[in-house]
Amino acid sequence: MTKFSRRSFLRSTGMAGAAALAAPLVARAAGDTIKIGGLHDLSGALDSVGVPMNQVFKLAIDEINEAGGLLGKMVEPVIYDPQSNMSLYSQYATQMALKDRVDVVMGGITSASRETIRPIFHRYKTFYFYNTQYEGGVCDRNEITLGTTPAQTVARLIPYGMKLYGKKVYTIAADYNYGHITAAWVKRYVEENGGEVVETEFFPLDVAQFGATISKIQGAKPDFVLSALVGTSHLGFYRQWAASGMKSEIPVMSTVLGAGGSDQLILTAEEGNGITASFGYFEEIDNPTNKAFLAKVAAAYPDKDWVMSEISEVTYEGVKMWADAVADAGTTDRDALLEVLTSGKTYDMPAGKVKIDPKTQHAIRDVYIAELQDQIFNILESYPNSPPADTQMVCDLVANPDSNQHFEISL
Repeated sequence: MTKFSRRSFLRSTGMAGAAALAAPLVARAAGDTIKIGGLHDLSGALDSVGVPMNQVFKLAIDEINEAGGLLGKMVEPVIYDPQSNMSLYSQYATQMALKDRVDVVMGGITSASRETIRPIFHRYKTFYFYNTQYEGGVCDRNEITLGTTPAQTVARLIPYGMKLYGKKVYTIAADYNYGHITAAWVKRYVEENGGEVVETEFFPLDVAQFGATISKIQGAKPDFVLSALVGTSHLGFYRQWAASGMKSEIPVMSTVLGAGGSDQLILTAEEGNGITASFGYFEEIDNPTNKAFLAKVAAAYPDKDWVMSEISEVTYEGVKMWADAVADAGTTDRDALLEVLTSGKTYDMPAGKVKIDPKTQHAIRDVYIAELQDQIFNILESYPNSPPADTQMVCDLVANPDSNQHFEISL
């Protein structure tokens, strides 16, 4: 398939080679370039997500350099491929901080990868942007978090589904912290709206067979299924669900499908039609900024085999917001950049209006509900200026600027 040959090319040309780690931590020396780290899975289990993130990451850097760079210098990407391997995530994060001495890092996909690298960057004061939807709860002055949390998406999706279909919900989710915490939020929002979660099941990321679960769902007769399944293997559920004939009887809503930009293309229209999802970005958003952005992406990657998703668009946001703060502050110093980013400034992004909540350093952003039809998400509802209310329950970086923790929010 052409997809794999392009990824092989990306891996051979876009990934910096591993080198020995520098020993002591020393002050970053002024160089000829400003260095920005990219730490996305270009191979491994999540390369279908990481490759688009990396491509949009490089596009944003190219735009900055074409406009003259920052502070009279070009921006230099430093890219590594952690291969969905936590040991490599740790190795490359340490290398970026100590040897490469990058000024900022965009990276991590799963919460496991974030919690592997976040403490490293915090320790060495390497500014870090996490640009992925996740379960909420990170409270770290060294991190800007731009992806959506359950209070922004699940909180919209559940009432919408219950109003449309009914109050009995069957939850299926990935068996790691994102899936478990998202399932807990599903239960909370279902019960707050007078409903019942009739069953919750968790599946390791490598599980691809769901026949027994489909039989259990048939027996439970929920009004709809809420899926927080993650990754390519879990797409087997949607295929098997359609093949069983259940797709026309019990609707499916998802907090994840389409997040990486290739799920809706891997599934046929017959398998995917009717699945509803909620994210902070869909390619179909109709505003001038998004249209211009998609035109740039199409020009840079005319043979891309993925659809723009929240995770990729938010990666673009991260680079552009960081660059705007550098230009505004006149420095790459983290604390000076945080002053700009948390000042209440609103950014006009392809996804809509985005600003940083000073308490949590998470994004307050527009959120959307959309339904998949013929491999395209059609936007049904929009919710402007949605705050990360879940993380606001546990995090206040204004009052506690030294916080460095991932809170498991009590539900």
